[in-house]
Amino acid sequence: MAERTLRGARLGGQSFEDERGIEFAARQQVGYRCPQGHDFEITMSVEAEVPAVWECPRCGEEGLSTDGIEKVVKAEKPVRTHWDMLLERRSVKELEDILKERLQLLRDGEIGPAHLHRANQRKRKVS
Repeated sequence: MAERTLRGARLGGQSFEDERGIEFAARQQVGYRCPQGHDFEITMSVEAEVPAVWECPRCGEEGLSTDGIEKVVKAEKPVRTHWDMLLERRSVKELEDILKERLQLLRDGEIGPAHLHRANQRKRKVS
């Protein structure tokens, strides 16, 4: 066995380093209260940007800051639907013309599901 190996050490998060001489980052306690009335504190770095909301560890609801930090409401872009994107490329008149053309192809049996074409062919043979 090599001389560098540690005997009896487990795999995992066990550290053999000593904490002497280490200066920890400055911390602060930030308080929150959820709608269920649960009060809880989160330890954060002094340099961290403190969020206005935090998930409650007891019930999972959004807890609001008790330190007076306001929730910033971001302006949201309106949702673009498929119709909106289609209207960016074509006019309503063009779309009506395309619809008429495609409906006619469907009625003539040139496009569409095969089982519909077979049914139309049977009707034509009977007539």
